[in-house]
Formats: sequence, C-alpha cells, structure tokens
Amino acid sequence: MKKRFFCMVLVVLLGWEALHQMNGAGAPADGLQIVQVMNGEGKRSDLTAVSANRVHQGNLLLVNNDYPVHPEGITTDIISLAEHGELTGGYTLLDTGIQLSKKVALQFSKMVEAAGEEGVSQFLISSGYRELEEQQQLYEQKGADYALPPGYSEHNLGLSLDIGSSQMEMSRAPEGRWLAANAWEYGFILRYPKDKSDITGIQYEPWHFRYVGLPHSIIMRDKQYTLEEYLDYLKQQQSISVKVKGIIYQISYFPVNGSTFIPIPAGQQYDISGNNMDGVIVTTHP
Repeated sequence: MKKRFFCMVLVVLLGWEALHQMNGAGAPADGLQIVQVMNGEGKRSDLTAVSANRVHQGNLLLVNNDYPVHPEGITTDIISLAEHGELTGGYTLLDTGIQLSKKVALQFSKMVEAAGEEGVSQFLISSGYRELEEQQQLYEQKGADYALPPGYSEHNLGLSLDIGSSQMEMSRAPEGRWLAANAWEYGFILRYPKDKSDITGIQYEPWHFRYVGLPHSIIMRDKQYTLEEYLDYLKQQQSISVKVKGIIYQISYFPVNGSTFIPIPAGQQYDISGNNMDGVIVTTHP
C-alpha cells in the first residue's frame, strides 16, 4: 500500500514539474489532465489542475455586496438579442440594446416556448447583461436604494435577466406565476425570493432570474435555497449525489488556494464552476 501511494505521489510530482516546465513558473493551465490515479476503491480519476482565477468563473458565481464580479467572470458569449431572431421567439424586448449570454438566451427561449404551450405567452425582457459603465450610469441615476454599484450586480455577469409581462406586474401576472413554478426545470432560479432578503441583501424581486444550470436549480428549488444557502450547503457537505431527470450527478466542493489539483472520475462528463469566494464546484455525470 505504501509503495503504491509513493508511486502515485511520485507520478503526480513529475506531472507537476513537467507542467511548470511547460508554463514557466506560472500557474497551471485550467482543465489540463495531469495523470490518471486510482482511489481506494480501485476507481480511476483524472487529476486536473485548476488555477486560482477559476474561482471567479462559471455559472455558480456568488455576486453580492461582499463578492464583486471579476473580469474573468463575465461570460464570453454575450450577444445582442435583437440581432438573433432565432432566439427571440415567444417574447418581446423592451429595447433593442439588450444583451445576454447566448447560452442563457437559448435556455430562456426553450423555457418561454414551453410556457407558450400552456397558454402563457406575454413575456418580455427588460434588462440583461450590463457593462460596468452602464451599471455606473444606472447607479448614479437611481441611487443606492434602487441600483447596485458597478461590479456588484449580477447583471454584470451576463447570466441574469429581468423578465416582465406585457399584461401586468410580475407578482400578479401569469408569466410571473409560471416562472416561479417552472423556471427551475430549465436551469433558472428566482434569485431574490420572498422572506430571504436577510440572506441575499436584496428585497423580493419577482422579475429577476439567474441561470445556474442543472442540476443545481432543481436542488435549490427542492431545498428552498438561495444561491448563498446552496453554496454554503455544498461547502459543508463537501460532496453530494443527486438524481435529476434520470441522471445521477456527483457535486463536490474543493477549496482552491493558488494552483490546485482536483480529481475528476475518468470517463465522466464534468463542469467546473467557481463560487467567487474560495473554491470551485465540480459537477460530474455519466
């Protein structure tokens, strides 16, 4: 056993040394497969290196008064929705300048299509991604009671959008009720729910939805967690296994301090998201 452990450590160290030779003295490249190792149960894992900036990238980033958006956290697939007619069916845009992550826009399009099949069809998007300069202007115009300073709003990520109804305010509209019941199935969460302002720091906003992806949105719905509560839960549990839509997911939290090696089950699909605080969440499934 000691010999096997020693060999494993030696291989890892050799991989680490080779990586430094490839990248100089800097941090290892994100997602680089270093070596395959065996755990105590005889299962193979790919040891993957993640660098410190990965903490600030991904769908599960916490953005609030304590944790601002980092430049690397802004999604790289921002598009102007008005220029993509294939993604704007089933809803209207409050203005033609609204931008959003293309990935999020695709999921939103699927969601409103499903709502339309149930007779709920008066959706509109009033706000999506905001550049820091736009957030600064909004902050100066509205003040601290109605807007957040630049970098401290989820709208600066590209993963959040304000959804309205052309009929009435969202707290009473069929669109608001439908989203509150069904958005979770498409990877969206109601970011600032009722009776949670003491946790989120933001009053109830029935129009503000955030994309976190599956299976996280379903778990948050079932446990009635805000994003703050969910990330704390994962940190406490370290690793959980859940079955969502017939797929078994393994979700694990890893603290990151500088460059860190993370085991990924060999042959599994996986996603790595930072929490914007102190670590990353690794989600794997067959």
